[in-house]
Amino acid sequence: MIAPTPDDRTPIDPTAVAAALAQVRHRIVDAGGDPERVRVLAVTKGFGPAAVDAARAAGLGAVGENYAAELAEKFAALAGGGVAWHFLGAIQRNKVARLAPVVDCWQGVARLAEGEAIARHRPGATVLVQVVADRAPGRNGVTPDAVGPLVAGLAGLGLDVRGLMVVAPPDPGSARATFATLRRLADDLGLPERSMGMTEDLEAAVREGSTMVRIGRALFGARPPGLRPR
Repeated sequence: MIAPTPDDRTPIDPTAVAAALAQVRHRIVDAGGDPERVRVLAVTKGFGPAAVDAARAAGLGAVGENYAAELAEKFAALAGGGVAWHFLGAIQRNKVARLAPVVDCWQGVARLAEGEAIARHRPGATVLVQVVADRAPGRNGVTPDAVGPLVAGLAGLGLDVRGLMVVAPPDPGSARATFATLRRLADDLGLPERSMGMTEDLEAAVREGSTMVRIGRALFGARPPGLRPR
């Protein structure tokens, strides 16, 4: 069976998204963060272009997508949409050429070869290095001990290495420790951006110095069923 394409069959109420964003910002404040310093990245994976429009209407200037085809389709449908597009998924080098003209920040760089492909198609692009939090099969990222050499290698390609990103384990205690590790790594390398924290664990991430939380479900609700990457 062919997976359905993300579209607007799931209603998106811009007023509800704005109210949900206010709640997310309250959570940031309650965790000791400054909502002016901790940016909210709207993760619109699985939703149609209306989610991007609602995020923009609520005042969010950036959205994140995990799948190359989905990002390209939404960008085309919205003629850019007036937002910055972040690619959150594992980077497949054969798709970089298609995405390079539209992606403003690559958040999942884990290998120098990926950086080489990005630099070839988008010189000077902004990237974040994804750090692996555990050894779960299929988990994308680079181990903490290899972060420094990869950052240096990417910078040597002329890329703008802005910071680090991590997806934390589901266990709250492990998540907090993972975020603390990422903060220390970023501090040691002089990198300002720490993309860490999602709907479930944003408080722990904010307490450990997150500068960007990636929020999907808390803004838009549950994703439509049956959607798979294409």
